[in-house]
Amino acid sequence: MSKKILIVDDEEDVLAVLEKRVSGAGYQVIKANSGLDAVAKAKKELPDLIILDVLMPGMDGGDVASTLKQDDATKGIPIIFLSCLYTKKDETDEGHLIGENFFVSKPYKPDEFLDIIRDRLE
Repeated sequence: MSKKILIVDDEEDVLAVLEKRVSGAGYQVIKANSGLDAVAKAKKELPDLIILDVLMPGMDGGDVASTLKQDDATKGIPIIFLSCLYTKKDETDEGHLIGENFFVSKPYKPDEFLDIIRDRLE
């Protein structure tokens, strides 16, 4: 059975591209286009991984992650933050980690991003 990945982004075109790449790599994809939708779907679907945009109206990615980390059912789900706020220099200097959070900067290289997804699922 393939791993289930929840992709969260408020921009439909970004969501569509990510869905195509991730499902094309053999993963089952669940999509959410807001923070509230993401929390609801994460609690219902219990994905193996969440790819989470940081900048979203209403409930941003940080709030989504915080909410999920406080719930016993979802606190163990790995999260990859995908953000234009995080630069390639940050990636090099910090090694993708800021605190306990894993970040990937936009734009990203598709093959490298799929490698990161595989690594985070292990």
